[in-house]
Amino acid sequence: MRDTTTTAPWIEVQSGLGEKGPACLRLWTGSETWVLDAGVGPEATSPFVPAWLDGADRVLITHDHVDHIGGAAHAIAAGLPIHCTAATARALPPGADLHLLPERGETVIAGVRVTTGRNGHALGGCWLHLGLGDGLFYSGDWSEESTWYAFDPPPPAATALIDASYHLDDTPQAARRAALDAALAALAGHQLLFPVPPSGRAGELALHLLAHGTVTLDAPCRAAIAQALDSGSLVPGAARLRPLLDRPFDPAARFLVCDTPNADGGMAWRLVQDWRDRGRLGQDAFVVFTGHMTAHARAIAARGGRFLRWNVHPPLRDQVGLLRRLGARRAAPLFCSQPEDYLLETAFPAEVILNDRCRL
Repeated sequence: MRDTTTTAPWIEVQSGLGEKGPACLRLWTGSETWVLDAGVGPEATSPFVPAWLDGADRVLITHDHVDHIGGAAHAIAAGLPIHCTAATARALPPGADLHLLPERGETVIAGVRVTTGRNGHALGGCWLHLGLGDGLFYSGDWSEESTWYAFDPPPPAATALIDASYHLDDTPQAARRAALDAALAALAGHQLLFPVPPSGRAGELALHLLAHGTVTLDAPCRAAIAQALDSGSLVPGAARLRPLLDRPFDPAARFLVCDTPNADGGMAWRLVQDWRDRGRLGQDAFVVFTGHMTAHARAIAARGGRFLRWNVHPPLRDQVGLLRRLGARRAAPLFCSQPEDYLLETAFPAEVILNDRCRL
């Protein structure tokens, strides 16, 4: 519900504090109630709750992954304005009252200055900086280690709600790449399926795999990578992937990069079923999961898979570094199951927010 008892702005986490669950925050600006992200999942047992929209005036969405945008249909049905980048808007259901945000830039919404920057995590993805109090920063998901998507440094903010999906894990991407390379060598001669979100790690992972063997992309991945290459917002060197876009999907390739990320649909699921039915799964064909695994993905991995994390969220060192650059005095570590552990982490440079609502 709308809080009209005060003009002082506040931010409230509806979902995502203390869980790897749907991203959804409510913000009272002093005159309007905004919802930041409207996610579903990633687990099937984590729906979007329509009551999160009660009294809302508008919705801002950081990127097009389902745990941040999957509940947008409820906002559209409620007739709420939706603010997001053009690339993110392509994932919205029909009928949205759409208001475009720049991937990098400033805009004023209902009297509030909103600054956006590329988040290094997804095509068209952005972080949000709001000119309220001494500055409010909401990262959505972000990464500063990508060799595919660019990341733009945000301006200072006293309050930060940040992606802490990897909790206190401090393993850098260089170590992740080395572990993947060792696994590829150990599985020489085997066919490997990499289930991915097309607008997420698909391009970066395919670039890395090119040095190790033949790579093929399913149609959703080719489309997302083509859109990313045409956007002009990638890091240098990304164009090396363009030749793959003219080649049809090759089920005999060594490396198959396919939608969906948990192999619960799309080409990834069809391949798993085919390999299972032909007795190949876990024999000469393996599924390599590189991100958050749902129960469905864990069941596949138990029969014929591997988990090798590919960083698309910040390790601890980057969480700490960002908060220091922001000059944040307080911060909420989102999207991890035990945020209270940050109270004991001496490197964490801000007061830890563990309550659902805080004033700005």
